[in-house]
Amino acid sequence: MTSISVFCGANTGHRPEYKAAALDLVEAMVKRDITLVYGGGNIGLMGHIANHALSLSGRVVGVIPQMMVDLEKAHESLTEMHIVDTMHERKQMLCDLSDGCIALPGGTGTLDELFEYIVLLQVGAHDKPSGLLNVSGYFDHLLKFMDHANAEGYVTQSLPDILSVDEKPEPLLDTLITRMG
Repeated sequence: MTSISVFCGANTGHRPEYKAAALDLVEAMVKRDITLVYGGGNIGLMGHIANHALSLSGRVVGVIPQMMVDLEKAHESLTEMHIVDTMHERKQMLCDLSDGCIALPGGTGTLDELFEYIVLLQVGAHDKPSGLLNVSGYFDHLLKFMDHANAEGYVTQSLPDILSVDEKPEPLLDTLITRMG
């Protein structure tokens, strides 16, 4: 595994453990020489993970739509930056440039990116592993919903087949690397 797309918030959130876990994930990725691919912003968790990876001499690739450049204050010091026309192009490029994805705490944009990645996996457009870094139970309700959707017949694969989940970055990375085969 040489690159991972990390989906996370353009806000930092209210709990310090969200930022701490995000920085721990970046350290684990840089230690393994895994390129960080992310949404290209310089604010919130996005800015923190990019800045931390760069401070550790990691490789950081950003993908941001033109309409978000000013809104999200695009990062200006990345290893590589791609400016695209639409959010759809952003999601496609985030998938194309990575060997897997991890979602950190975030809002609707984070969930949108994660679910598009999962849907593309389910329909056979790629076979890249995906994971949730479930910091302080942030995704517990989402995981319960996914189990409910499976029980009701709307998600035909079991959750562990679709998504790896862990509270700690190192074991989550180990699982994704193993799933790469």
